[in-house]
Amino acid sequence: MSERNPIRVFVTHGFKESDDYLRVFEFLESVDRFYYLNVSKPDEAPATGGMEAVKDALIQQIKESEAVLLLPSMYDAQPELVNYMMDVADANEKPMIVIRPYGHVTETPPALVDRANEHIEWNAREMADSLRRRARLEDTQRWDVVDFPGFDADGEIK
Repeated sequence: MSERNPIRVFVTHGFKESDDYLRVFEFLESVDRFYYLNVSKPDEAPATGGMEAVKDALIQQIKESEAVLLLPSMYDAQPELVNYMMDVADANEKPMIVIRPYGHVTETPPALVDRANEHIEWNAREMADSLRRRARLEDTQRWDVVDFPGFDADGEIK
C-alpha cells in the first residue's frame, strides 16, 4: 500500500453522510502512512429510477472497493439496505469489517457480526490494521512500547 496504490474502501451509507460515516474518515486520516481511497459516494444519489437505481449505484461502488466497513448506525436506520450491501459484498467476495456502535451505547447487531470477517472497535489503528489485513492480506502485528516512569531496560532507576 502506498500513495500510488491506496486501499479502496466502501463505507455503508444511505446516500447521505451520517456522523458515523464522517467519523470513519476522521479516524483513518489520523493514521500515519495509511493511504486509502473512499469509493463510497453518498453525495451521488440517483435522481431517477427509484430503488433499482439506488441498488445499481451501490453495486458499482462496492465492486470498486477492496473492503467494506459496516456501520451499525446505518443498519439501525436502514436494515434492508445494509443487508443488500452485505449481499453485494458477499457476491463480489469483498471482506466486511463491522465497527462496534460508537460510544458502546448498544451492542452490535448480531446480523452484522455473523456476516462480517472482523468486528472491531472505534480505534484508528485498529481500523487501518483491519483494512490492511482484509483488503491486502498484509501482516499487521504490532508491538506497543509502554514506558514506565522510574524504570529503564535494566530495571528500576535508583
